[in-house]
Amino acid sequence: MIVLKSNKMYLPFFSILIYTFACSWIPAPIEGARILAVETIGGRSHWNIMSGILRALVDNGHNVTVFTPLTDGNRENYTEVSTSTDAMQIIGQDLDDMIDQYGDPFKMIGMVSVLSRTLCDVIYENSKMKEVLANKGSDFDIVIIEPAFSECVSYLAVKLNLPLIYTIPIPTLGVMERIFTGHVSNPTVVSFNLASFGFPKTFVQRTVNVALWTYATIVRQIYELTLKYKEPKEYDLYAPIPPSLVFVNRHFTMEPASPVQSNVVEIGGIHLKAAKKLPKDLLEFIEQSPNGVVYFTFGSTVIMVSFPDITKKAFMDALAQIPQRVLWKYEDDIENLPKNVMIKKWLPQREILLHPNVKLFISHGGISGLYEAIDAGVPVLGFPLFGDQPKNVDSLVNAGMAISMNILSVKKDEFLKNVLELLNNKKYMKNAKTAQKIFRDRPMSPASLVVYWTEYVLRHKGAPHLTSHAINLPWYQYYLLDLITLILVFIFVVFFVSYRIFKSVSKYFSIFSRNIKSKSE
Repeated sequence: MIVLKSNKMYLPFFSILIYTFACSWIPAPIEGARILAVETIGGRSHWNIMSGILRALVDNGHNVTVFTPLTDGNRENYTEVSTSTDAMQIIGQDLDDMIDQYGDPFKMIGMVSVLSRTLCDVIYENSKMKEVLANKGSDFDIVIIEPAFSECVSYLAVKLNLPLIYTIPIPTLGVMERIFTGHVSNPTVVSFNLASFGFPKTFVQRTVNVALWTYATIVRQIYELTLKYKEPKEYDLYAPIPPSLVFVNRHFTMEPASPVQSNVVEIGGIHLKAAKKLPKDLLEFIEQSPNGVVYFTFGSTVIMVSFPDITKKAFMDALAQIPQRVLWKYEDDIENLPKNVMIKKWLPQREILLHPNVKLFISHGGISGLYEAIDAGVPVLGFPLFGDQPKNVDSLVNAGMAISMNILSVKKDEFLKNVLELLNNKKYMKNAKTAQKIFRDRPMSPASLVVYWTEYVLRHKGAPHLTSHAINLPWYQYYLLDLITLILVFIFVVFFVSYRIFKSVSKYFSIFSRNIKSKSE
């Protein structure tokens, strides 16, 4: 009994020790970090990712100031500075213009290289940004930026001497991967972000993939060096720095599994918000559809009124023949609109796709919308237009939950056939629900990952230990060209010496043989 009482006396002491030891493994949270963010590109899908990241940080008590061409409005601990210009806006564009500018991946690479530096000029010439730069960053703890095809964006972090985080709104880093992480994904298994296939499946596709990557790498570097020489800027005087961290809008339901570097964090679906209530008219339209609903939109970048009349007619004639009702995002009135179709200039996409009566999503293949379709478990009929959209749609085709079509050659009969195939063949819905389960099965939400890793970088003074040593290697060392050269030289020397020895021995035996022959005669 005495021993028992003695143990009870020490129980509180041991409890304190155990609690102290356990808590020593839990990192202390970073309270109220001051975050400077910059959204460089005025596309809604780009802003969706950045705003999702910033929303997670603000919700966890951090203070954010963001320079952006698209604004949502200030709120507590969140301040926006508009950088809106024609150069930064990519919303409501004409179809022909967008395909002309971005449809050809080879042409697009050079154009985006030039655009990247133009965007840097817009940002650094902003009067509010000049004040930030003049203040030497004393008001901030970390910088979060979306880069494009140029390292000029890192100038802000260099000038302010702050840790740098990049946000990538698409699943792959492309030609910037080597610059940001030090490594390059194997092009025989990972598709270039402008490729038309989710992953290279044939010899031809592997060849095209390598050619695209090589061309883009060389062209980007040529443009960067040429522009620095012809139009030198102040930010060119500062050596760029690699990011401490890269947030990539990737998940293996969309992008096939591949090796990931230590400073790359996958946050696919970060833009997804909790669904709100549908407006009454839309809710009634959906719920009073006994055969289900088809949702049809090409997003915010391209306006559907700019589509050729023959294409729009093919859509309408085909949709009029299906038993389902159709919600169509369209910017104008339509004459002779089919009775089963409702058009609106804007539709709450997230809420519509999550309704169980929605059976099909017709889309251009933007990454934000496709993640919403995966999260809702809805099959997709894709019409990829440019950029990463062909690759995105093909990834869902590979997952068995989508069919891809060409917008430039669409015909009514083919369109109707594919719509009915997706609606009536149960395998597409089954595969979509499987993708939904995989997408939602995570140890941490994308928002939790953003908060944890941002605070990790702050706790560890930029976390340089996450960056691979490969980033310090010149390209010829990274690709082992110096070692390969040495091996080839060694092989050449061995063959050359062997050849000389063989030739000398042959000559000796030839002379010796002639001498023997002459003596015998």
